Parts: sequence; C-alpha cells; structure tokens
Amino acid sequence: MRTLRLVTSLAVAGLLAGTVAMIATPASAATAAFSVTNSWGSGYQGQVTVTNDTSAPINGWRVEFDLPAGTSISQSWNAQQVTSGSHYTFSNVSWNGALGAGASTSFGFLVNGSGTPVNCTVNGAGVSCTGGTTPTTPPPTTPPPTTPPPTTPPPTTGTPVQRYGQLRVCGTTMCDRSGARVQLRGVSSMWLNWETAPYAENLSALTWMRDNWNLQVIRAAMGVEPAGAYLSDPGRARAQVETIINNAVTAGVYVIVDWHAHEAQNNQSQAVAFFGDLARRYGHLPNVIWETWNEPLQFSWTGVIKPYHQAVVSAIRAADPDNIVVLGTPTWSQDVDVAAASPVSGTNLMYTLHFYSCTHGASLRAKGDAAIRAGLALFVTEWGASNADGGLDGRACLPEAQSWIDWMRANGISWTAWKLDVGTDTTNLLNPGAPVTGGWNNYLHGHAPFVVANMR
Repeated sequence: MRTLRLVTSLAVAGLLAGTVAMIATPASAATAAFSVTNSWGSGYQGQVTVTNDTSAPINGWRVEFDLPAGTSISQSWNAQQVTSGSHYTFSNVSWNGALGAGASTSFGFLVNGSGTPVNCTVNGAGVSCTGGTTPTTPPPTTPPPTTPPPTTPPPTTGTPVQRYGQLRVCGTTMCDRSGARVQLRGVSSMWLNWETAPYAENLSALTWMRDNWNLQVIRAAMGVEPAGAYLSDPGRARAQVETIINNAVTAGVYVIVDWHAHEAQNNQSQAVAFFGDLARRYGHLPNVIWETWNEPLQFSWTGVIKPYHQAVVSAIRAADPDNIVVLGTPTWSQDVDVAAASPVSGTNLMYTLHFYSCTHGASLRAKGDAAIRAGLALFVTEWGASNADGGLDGRACLPEAQSWIDWMRANGISWTAWKLDVGTDTTNLLNPGAPVTGGWNNYLHGHAPFVVANMR
C-alpha cells in the first residue's frame, strides 16, 4: 500500500490563549496543531482539518483521540462519529473522503468540559498526530482585519449596553459609541402570539441568557397578521413588546422591535402608528432597534416595499433621530442585492438578510456580498440551522450553518437566531419542561447547542 502522510489540524474553540502546535517526528509521517478559537465556561467548539500533503490522492480518512474524564462531545458534524467510553473515532462521510494531493477537509464538534484531545492518531497504523518536535517554521498568522481597531478599545465589563452605548451604522457595519465595530449576537422570540410560554417576556430568563449565553440582543417578533396577533388583539401584542423592551432596559441588552409580517403593505397605516408611538416613548433609549417589516414576500422593492419603509422610517425619525432601523427585503428577506440597487434614504439604516442553512447556502451569501459591495449594512435578524420551514423534520445542517457563522463574523454582521420556544422543530431552542425563568443548560434542543456556542 502507498504510504500516506496526513496533516491534521485541531481547532478547539477559545480555552487556550493561543495555538499549541505539536509536530511528530519525520518517521511518524504525521503532524498536528491544536488551537483554541471559541470557548465558554463549561465547554468549547472544536474543529479538525485533515490534509493530504502527499503527491497522490487518498480515498477515506479516520481520526481517533481520547478525551479526559469529565469531558465529552455532545454534537458533531461533517464526519461519522463513533464513541466508546472516552475514545472518539471520526471518519469521512460520502462527500469528503476523497482528497487530492494537497487537499483538505474538516469536521467540527461541541465539547462539554475543558479537556482537550489526547492520543490522537490518523488512519490508525500507529501514525500519531500528537507529540514530537517544534516546527522550524512558525504557523502562518491570521491576516489583520481590513478595518483597523479603534485606538481606545471598548470596555470589557458591564452589560452590553454599558459596554457599547448608542449604536450607529458605520459604512457597512455597526459601531458603538466610540466607533469600534460591534457584532451583536442573540436570539429571537417565537411569534409572540404563538409562543407556548412567555419565555421572551421573562426578566429572569433574559438576565440568565445574558450571563450564561453572552446574549447581547433579543428580538421581539410581534406577529401582526394571524388571528390573535397585533391586528386582532393590539393591546395584548403591544403589552408583550413593551414588557420585552422594559426588561431589556433593566438587563442592559439591546432589543429589536419586529413588525413580524409578510404583507405589511396592507397595514401600513397601523405600522406607522405603532412605530411612531413607540418611537416617541422609547426612542430616547440606546437599547432599541426597530425592524419595520420582517419578511416581505416576492413584492417589488421599488414599487411596494421601499415606499412602505419610507413611510414607517419617517414616522420613527419624527421622534427618534438616531436608533438603528432594520429594513426587510424582498423574497422573505433574501434579495438584499435588489435593495442595494435603490436603497432607502436616511441614516442608521440596515437591511435584513434571513437564512436557513439546509435551504440557503453560498448563492445567498453571494447576494449578501453584492449588497455589502454596494454599501449596504446587513443585519441577520433571523436564521436557523434547518430547512426554511424552521426544521419540521428535525434535521440540522451544521456545516453550512458554520459557513454562515464564519461569513457573518468576517463581515461584522449582527444576528439573532430563531427561536426562543419549546417544540419539536430544529429551531426551537428549548426542550419540554424548560422553566420560564431560565436555567436551561439541560434543556437545549435542536440547533440550540450550536447557537449558544456561537454566542459565547
């Protein structure tokens, strides 16, 4: 058999201050570099990159390692996982097993606990990917960001609002009061008229998410059109939204007030009155972000959607000159490139892009890239690691979701994940029995572990 040389790179999110590189001796024909890129108090997110650096193709790979007592993997993607006690084996899936000369692929996982992998091997046969000598050439460093960091870094303590203060749009990104780029990360409520329990309206739950998930923003998805939503019961809907706003003020987090409609052009006068009134009473707060139309259907941007936004933004700006306003875009907030061709006039305006990773991939990110090149600032106010129906089949597409997470991070795009409720859909964050007041470490459901890992 042909001797293969594999390079395995393990990135296990944020527990270490830097990268620990371990290179095996030439006789072992394998190397490994362990680094930390994302972590939280009780665990981390890891990634392993397998590279064929021979001159011949390979077909199939297997990586094995142990984790110390008290540490376990709760979820993985892009590989077949077999677990035996503390020993983990990951092998390729159908689409990433064949690697040409110099080609690479990766898989990822979520870990409970702080222990890092030991006794790592690649393709068995005693080919170790741990231990050895220090490389003579240091690994490449991450290229510097295109936007230089601010001269005075923002504070790292206090609530999100204490740290960042009044937000504004700066170019194609969001900045804090000092001009430093900010990427807010948080969750959206369920349609408030359909939530199974008032999770989004509970102050203890919001504070718990802030302290345990690093939540910085919550979205109040106020249903408008269905029975029991705003148009048929405005008093109840308004009370729910105002409770969430007031809780956000107390907890020091940002709040998105979302007109959660698909055909908002049919109730423009109601939207103008709603946002005009709330802007007069809450527009002085730095916490509030307005979202004027959740997901327009396939309507004309210039003929239907843009005129609606102009009317609602005008009502907001009459009382609130500076808080950010997020504008929905055509085709369920996907056609941001169309909006970029004729943007709404005004300041501190952002545009909504929604994705569900089992349905939407690189082609939708390309629309986002085109909008950014045209100068739009984007906000992903809703996303899921599921099909566009929210995950009725229970399936999660985490590799593609990770591509989206990476893209949003690289472009400084803030996000809120769908949705804070109990149910069987992939995007329901909580399992049955989750208390309304928080404390949900043992109640995470569907894509929740992935969402929480990327908030921290």
